[in-house]
Amino acid sequence: MHCLRDEDALIPSPRGGLPKVCAALVAIIVTGGLLLLSPGRVINLGAKATLGVTLGPLLYGLCLLVEELLHHSKTRYHGRLLLSHVLPACGLEAKTLLPVAMAILLLHLTRYSVIQEGQSWELIVLVPVLYALFKSLGILGPTKVEVSDICEERKMNVAHGLAWSFFLGYLHLVLPSLEKSINSFCDSHRDNFWGCGSKKLLILIPLNANISHRLEDEDNHIQFCDSLPNSEIDRAGVRGRVYKHSVYRVMDERGKAHDCAVEYATPLLTLYLMSQERSAGFGESERRQQVLLFYRTLRDILEQSLECRNRYRLILLKDDHEEDPHFLSKTILRHLEQQNKEEFCLNAPQQETKDPVAMEDWHMSDPMSRDPTLMISLERPQPLRGPVEDTDNYRET
Repeated sequence: MHCLRDEDALIPSPRGGLPKVCAALVAIIVTGGLLLLSPGRVINLGAKATLGVTLGPLLYGLCLLVEELLHHSKTRYHGRLLLSHVLPACGLEAKTLLPVAMAILLLHLTRYSVIQEGQSWELIVLVPVLYALFKSLGILGPTKVEVSDICEERKMNVAHGLAWSFFLGYLHLVLPSLEKSINSFCDSHRDNFWGCGSKKLLILIPLNANISHRLEDEDNHIQFCDSLPNSEIDRAGVRGRVYKHSVYRVMDERGKAHDCAVEYATPLLTLYLMSQERSAGFGESERRQQVLLFYRTLRDILEQSLECRNRYRLILLKDDHEEDPHFLSKTILRHLEQQNKEEFCLNAPQQETKDPVAMEDWHMSDPMSRDPTLMISLERPQPLRGPVEDTDNYRET
């Protein structure tokens, strides 16, 4: 399980709500300080601050609305209703308008007049204007963390699309029949070295997304053996589209051979080629992050698929193994060994049944020493009643 822990340490977990907790704590501390310093003006100050802050997104949303109505109403919204589509897309929705309405209501209840408050009304007007200006210039734009969080939460990353495409367009089609193909291969190749727990598809996912088309070129302990029987499926207008898997023979340090079906995750080629194209705007750091998200997304998808369960194994390959020429074979063998251990635990021999004679005398044993059993009676249930003492029999004796 050591290799699995190493993989879990590399995979980024979804971001939580810690920023919200920190912001709430700061707001509570500041509000408590204002209660001590100006206990009678806290509500009034809070209402003015809320009004100034929330008018900024509202004004910026109006600026976005002008752009959408003049240049994109037909091409992006296709004549849809302004209220139901365009306004929410510009941020002019209930969560933006409600704080403004609440701030105005609080100011009205506290009998506050912006005209009679000196220069406070100037700040209430100036803050939204400056907010809209800085927001349009990108100064107050979302940070990389916010963009990453939005993309992950809404499944908008390149990795999400590639993972779903790899699953629906390939794994979902071939994994259900994989064991049948392996059994056919073993029947036709009597000299195979297929282990009892290796009848799964090993999917290699290198962190650097650099994929070799021949595994034997990376490690001379790995040799191509043969291909599994082809799977032909009618797909997207193509009659009998062929899907196939390659079988490789991996040698361990003692010279023992192990056969397995192993291949790289082909969508990683797309990520690697995107990082080589300047027009894609996809650097090395972004590529690595997308590979990790691809692994996590594909793992979550496969874990929820009943048809693909226990028919695959994802292997995340680190990129710090240049000094070891047999890193790939060692990694594959480590996972094969882990599979064999898991298979042995699942198929462990059960305890032998008890002797039939002893089973016949089971009802004669002490009731307190027997295992609890479920007794089913076909008689109708009787009402509960207390024990009736009958002393006539004792008197006769």
